[in-house]
Amino acid sequence: MAVMTPQESVELTPVPAGAGGDQLRQALAVRASNGDREAFGAFVAAEYDFLFAVAYRQLRQRELAEDVVQTVCMRLGEAIRQWRGEGSVRTWLYRLIFNASQDALRGMMREKRRVEAFGSYLAIADTGEDAASGEGRLWQQVAQLPDKQREAVQLVYGEGLSHGEAAEIMECAESTVSWHVHAAKKRLRELIEKEGSPA
Repeated sequence: MAVMTPQESVELTPVPAGAGGDQLRQALAVRASNGDREAFGAFVAAEYDFLFAVAYRQLRQRELAEDVVQTVCMRLGEAIRQWRGEGSVRTWLYRLIFNASQDALRGMMREKRRVEAFGSYLAIADTGEDAASGEGRLWQQVAQLPDKQREAVQLVYGEGLSHGEAAEIMECAESTVSWHVHAAKKRLRELIEKEGSPA
């Protein structure tokens, strides 16, 4: 549980972008971790769009992303009491929503395998024009990567994080993230070449 002195209390106003927003976000999180329900409500409301954006970029399905965010928000009340106020609350939130999204993705992949042979399974992605685009096809191939390679690629390229930031979320060494990204690029080249080869 994080500790805040009375002098550190903040008004429950919308969280702005930038450094000021980071400070307010941290302050709300500290108050929420100490059992302040009003601060918790303001914190969840301020971070909902962020959580949804991260989940959607991982899952590429709006309804599933909304379900994952709702689940995370329900668990957040208990989880935030365990947050100690050390480091960025955004990084902590990243880890929560990213892990929940990966769990959902793995669950969908298991379900898909029950229905179809693995060889015919392409990936989980948007339907429609985006899925038919080059970018959509690339993310379909990313979804076929081994778990850790896929997670590293999604954090570094999908979320725009540095290898160090991705390592903090994946709870591993920065060099491990770099290795996963390197291995993923090699595997993606193989998948692209295989897709382009005549049957």
